[in-house]
Amino acid sequence: MTITHPVLKHPIEGTPGPDAEFAYFGMGCFWGAERLFWRVPGVWTTSVGYMGGNTEKPSYEEVCTGLTGHAEVVKVVYEPADVDYDALLKVFWENHDPTQGMRQGNDIGTQYRSVIYTTTPEQQAAAEASKEVFEPIVRAAGLGPITTAILPAGPYWLAEEYHQQYLHKNPNGYCNHGPNGLSCPVGVVKAQTEVEPPRV
Repeated sequence: MTITHPVLKHPIEGTPGPDAEFAYFGMGCFWGAERLFWRVPGVWTTSVGYMGGNTEKPSYEEVCTGLTGHAEVVKVVYEPADVDYDALLKVFWENHDPTQGMRQGNDIGTQYRSVIYTTTPEQQAAAEASKEVFEPIVRAAGLGPITTAILPAGPYWLAEEYHQQYLHKNPNGYCNHGPNGLSCPVGVVKAQTEVEPPRV
């Protein structure tokens, strides 16, 4: 599908150039997660899709059965000169509960698991280091242990068009993402934090 991001004004399947990198984050329902990342200054485009499963080109309905093993993820396209990967990790850790296993709040199922899919050895090392420094903070808040998986990225399957930039099209739509009250000591805060609080 050819879609221009309505907020960032770039094609959701495009890249800014040869230095572009890709980052993938699963943190529950991908609607609210995508909005968090398109608000990060320097991000070139975002999209939502499915990753980490055992079938090709899954539909949303198939993913929701839990039988395909896919997670709902956000794909972030960026250039390191414009936004640091640590800034993306900070958004990830601080805007969901990474201790809930196969769920996120009221959203229950394998597709809602907390996961980081990495595309370079540098991303893998940075993600693992961020988890290590965030774990004591999470445990001190009585929420540990962290269940987030950190894995090399596999095939990414773009989700259906109506899922793309859903909360831009539906400003009052469902969102269970927002600040979790914990600060991850990674990088510098670069994300806009004016988002809806998590739903209880």
